[in-house]
Amino acid sequence: MELHQLQILRELGALGSVTAVAEALRVTPSAVSQQLAALQRAFPTPLTRREGRSLVLTAAGEVLAAAGTEAIDAMAAARHALDDFEKAATGVVSLSGFHSVGQALFGPLLRELAALDSAPTVQLTDEDVAQSEFPALTSRYDLVLAHRMEHSDPWPTAGVRSVTLVREPLDVAVAADHPLATRSSLKPADVAAERWVTSRTGYSPDDVLRAVSAVAGRPVDVLHRINDYGAVSAVVAAGGVLGMLPRFTSRSVDDRDIVRIPLRGVSTHRMIDVLARPENLRRRSVRVVVDALRAVMVGLRTEADDALGTGR
Repeated sequence: MELHQLQILRELGALGSVTAVAEALRVTPSAVSQQLAALQRAFPTPLTRREGRSLVLTAAGEVLAAAGTEAIDAMAAARHALDDFEKAATGVVSLSGFHSVGQALFGPLLRELAALDSAPTVQLTDEDVAQSEFPALTSRYDLVLAHRMEHSDPWPTAGVRSVTLVREPLDVAVAADHPLATRSSLKPADVAAERWVTSRTGYSPDDVLRAVSAVAGRPVDVLHRINDYGAVSAVVAAGGVLGMLPRFTSRSVDDRDIVRIPLRGVSTHRMIDVLARPENLRRRSVRVVVDALRAVMVGLRTEADDALGTGR
């Protein structure tokens, strides 16, 4: 039994197919299958089983994969102990972010890191996926910026660690000349009869709008489904629809022609978290990037709270 075999087993449990594991680890599917077969020879109990066309872990495989995660983490702790001793933070850190958080955080993050005496090189990528797909991205990137609604299931803990950056509310966006624009807050009953622009299913604005519908006891009229907040803002400003905008991470949107109003009476908060494999968080360079992300988010939150306060 070797460490890389345990890593392959863990990835199979997380990604669900030999092909996905091969892509994540940049090897061939046949190499993945060979290593799984070699690992299986060390144990009398089956570690995997066929489920249709997929290869999944058995209960024994899940136990071994969890133990393997601990072994990989322990090896990473030993490997990076000297980094902490020497306070080294060099190297390359790959970071994936969904679109709105990338627009809000990527630029300030690079400036924050540039101001440090010693900082890693960050490779940025945007990955705008549904909430359920974020954990799997940790097999491809050192850090993954992810979002989930506050009331939804927490992130899986098997092989993934999460660090919360912020608890972010979504506000109702209306055109500046809309009759609701003068309100200091809104309730579901105030907005359920309006026409809406919202996100595709599986994303935070649509989750909030479905809660509005449930509390108001009536279906809402969705006219447009757009995931880009800049486009949502432009459509709202044109009149005729309301939208939902995250308070902190959509401030790159031009607010001259719209008004953001807090929504009361439903859960509107989403969690923005950093997801990572536990062994990646052992690297000092990765932790430096996480600390920089925290600092950037504090600044964005302060800026947004100030803007909301001065506009009321």
